[in-house]
This record gives sequence, C-alpha cells and structure tokens, in this order.
Amino acid sequence: MKYDLEKMATFGVAGNFTGHLEQAHEALDFVNVQVKEQNAPKAIFPTYLPKTNKSNKTPEFLHTFPFDSQKIVYPENEQRIQIEPECALVFKTEWDNEILKNLKPVCFGASNDCSIRKEGAKKISQKKNWGKSSKGFSDTIIECSDFTEDSLINDYRIASFLVRDGKAFDYGEDSAVRDYSYIYKKLIDWMIEKFNFQKDEGPAEALNQYLSESEYPDYLMVSIGATRYTDFGEHNFLQKNDFSVVIVYPESKYTHEQILNIAKDTDNQKIPSDISALFQRVI
Repeated sequence: MKYDLEKMATFGVAGNFTGHLEQAHEALDFVNVQVKEQNAPKAIFPTYLPKTNKSNKTPEFLHTFPFDSQKIVYPENEQRIQIEPECALVFKTEWDNEILKNLKPVCFGASNDCSIRKEGAKKISQKKNWGKSSKGFSDTIIECSDFTEDSLINDYRIASFLVRDGKAFDYGEDSAVRDYSYIYKKLIDWMIEKFNFQKDEGPAEALNQYLSESEYPDYLMVSIGATRYTDFGEHNFLQKNDFSVVIVYPESKYTHEQILNIAKDTDNQKIPSDISALFQRVI
C-alpha cells in the first residue's frame, strides 16, 4: 500500500538513543527540559505540516515538503550537515474532541532526518527543514499492523553509511530498533502525551496547536530517533557528490557485511523486498 507523505504531518523524536545528543553537541539545548526518566527522549519536533486554511501560527517554512528519496540539496551557507539515520513509522491517528487518543502503526522504513549542526537555532525544527530535498524517507516501506516486541519490527536493525568516491564508511552504529530508549507501547504512550500536551518552551514547540492547524491529519509519520554515530560519522560531514545511505534490515536474514555491500552499490539496485533502503545523493 502507498501512503501520501505530503498529506501527513511529519515529526522526529529527539534523544531516543543515549549519547546521540552529546555527539551532535545538542545536549545543552535540552538541559532545562524536564523528563520523567533519565533515559527518556527529550521532545518531539515537527519537520513538515500540511498547509490548510487554518494555518496561522505554524511557521511558514514547515509547510515546505522536505522529503526526497533520491537526493539531498545542500543548504546555502552551511558546512556542517550530518546524516541522522533512523527508523520511521507511519501511524493512523485516532482523535476524540481534538485530543489524540491512539496511534496505530501501519508501516515503517528507513529515514534520514538530516540535520544542520549550528549554534543559535532556537527550535529543533529550524535545523531540520531548510527547504525541498532536505530529508529522506525510503520508497520501500515494510507493512506492519503491530508495534510490540513480538512483531516483525523487533527483528530489524538500522545501518547507515556515507559513500564517498566509491568507498562506504559506517556512519551510525548498526543498532537494533528494539534498543531505542523508548520503544513499542512505552514510546506510543509517550508520543501521545507529547502530541497533546508538549509546550512551546526551550527547543520544543506546542504540537497540538500545529496539529489543530493541520486539521488533525489522519496519518502521522514519526522518525523515532537517530542512532549514535561511529567515530567517522561524528567527525565527518556531508559533502557534495556524497551518498547518504540508511538501511533498515532484518538481522535474522542479513549480516552487517551483506548490508555494507548493498550500500556500496549506489547505482543499484536490486534491494530485497524485506529491506527498506534510502540512497540520497548530495547535490
């Protein structure tokens, strides 16, 4: 089944892998954000919101559709761009009197929540959506009707690579989806609370207001958190003509070495149907 991403509201989760924010030099942005548990994610941030007749307070840049499964357009006057390798899920929403009551998973896939590393941005979203072709979500999605430790997604891992001059470098740590700090029911419950009640404070934004102006969309896409970087990924930024590669794959069927070989084949691509792969050339 195909889903129209352009009609969805899309978001990301900040701080759902321990250590990522520190590597991205963003931990200080959240120093005053109160969390219930030490390893809890910090906030949900918007990356794209469909424009409606009610869109009055939503920042205009968030109405630009940023997703492209083929390329990343390098932002002007910036030099520090990093891949953010993630698993993203599409959820069917259930609303009751303008309150989000439930998120039902329908599919998942490889996501690049690509980010500008810069100081002075007041909101997370200002480093995420810099225009068209600034983010990525794979065209190959994996259907799922369940989101538990007994479901299909529990077998999946997230691998990512920077391919430069024909050589592939591990960019993020190859990580299991089940190893997110918050996952499955705990993550869904946390997201529902944030979508309903997150306030506009610090780097966070008032999400329910945005969802109201988006006329309470039927579907949300959420990238549920970036993995920790390898040493190479932490210290090397994207350059023009690089390929950003994010692959979400079942660990019971493929080794990391096999996934690395798939990543090297940027012309590709005969990707097995049980793998969600995202290849984006930087232009």
